[in-house]
Amino acid sequence: MKTALSGNEAVAYAMKQINPDVMGAFPITPSTEIPEYFAQYVADGVVTTEFVTTESEHSSMSVCIAASAAGARSVCATSSCGLALMHEMLYVAASSRLPIVLACVNRALSGPININNDHSDSMGSRDAGWIQIYAENNQEAYDNFIMSFLIGETPQVRLPVMACMDGFITSHAVENIELLDTEVVQGFVGTYEPEHYLLKKENPLAVGPYDLSAFYMEHKVMQAEAIRASKARILQVAENLAAISGRHYGLIECHQMEDAELALVLIGSSAGTAKASVDELRQMGQKVGLVKVRVFRPFPAEELAEALYHTKAVAVLDKAESFSGCGGPLFAETRSALYDLPQRPQLINLVYGLGGRDFTTESARSVFERLAQIAETGETGPRYAHMGQRTRGSAT
Repeated sequence: MKTALSGNEAVAYAMKQINPDVMGAFPITPSTEIPEYFAQYVADGVVTTEFVTTESEHSSMSVCIAASAAGARSVCATSSCGLALMHEMLYVAASSRLPIVLACVNRALSGPININNDHSDSMGSRDAGWIQIYAENNQEAYDNFIMSFLIGETPQVRLPVMACMDGFITSHAVENIELLDTEVVQGFVGTYEPEHYLLKKENPLAVGPYDLSAFYMEHKVMQAEAIRASKARILQVAENLAAISGRHYGLIECHQMEDAELALVLIGSSAGTAKASVDELRQMGQKVGLVKVRVFRPFPAEELAEALYHTKAVAVLDKAESFSGCGGPLFAETRSALYDLPQRPQLINLVYGLGGRDFTTESARSVFERLAQIAETGETGPRYAHMGQRTRGSAT
């Protein structure tokens, strides 16, 4: 069915089609609409979900952890400082191997207080043990949310999944998308049948116990193995979705990369803007391309190396500042992914778009202009810089 929905509406609709057992809910801009829309489905009796309103985001994730440990399919939605307040519980969910699905509507973290988009919230939680998938547009946000259940719940994975989309840019903008029939979605996702759970009287167990040094490292290794196993599962689920929708997804998406000499690497809605610039420059005869990272955890290192090995100069665009003093999180991991290549492209990092600062087609073209100079001269200049900020002393 073709319709027009905002990203938040699309995720709430996917949630309705899946009909999870429990939702832990607490509002925060710009994800508030997701539990609002879904609460209406609950009130109308369209779903049978137990909708639990809580006093904080920490508590909403705690509700999901308890429900998932008891064997229930559990969902949540949050943004920004809400995700930060959940931080402790994110580790509990992942280490307890509970396949909760969280809709993260990306928003800048305080301070100063800012309600607009960047990726500082989810990137701040990148090492909590969650699978992280990012959407470029509303269609992708809908599809990612549906796929997240089959990814996280598979026995060899059993990890929580964070389905991310850009606040306001994706969450509130209305786009034409194609929805699957509810019966198709329910058949695709199926029922959640965990092997072990708290309410299974035949096999009593504890979830999240105190882990002494004799066991803790073994459990962390098991988590690391599950993250590695999730890569194959993500691709398998994407193939299954393509069979019923005709929409194809990978760990990364390459645009005009077949013979590209200059390339951008980035995440989220900015990819759509950058694609327009790539296509314009291609019409002018320039060999430019783009790699969109859809899945940040597990990190697609091999896939990025394969996509970029033949390029001359690459700019990695980070919509989050890691304060490492030498680049953002996407840059650090991309640089590591390319390190073992026998011949590597020149690599630079630009941190951009913080707190909702505009990223335009002109912005993308300016990056390609710099890459062209690097390819020609071999001189990179500063490898790590910020883009789009006013210079000091200018009007505020």
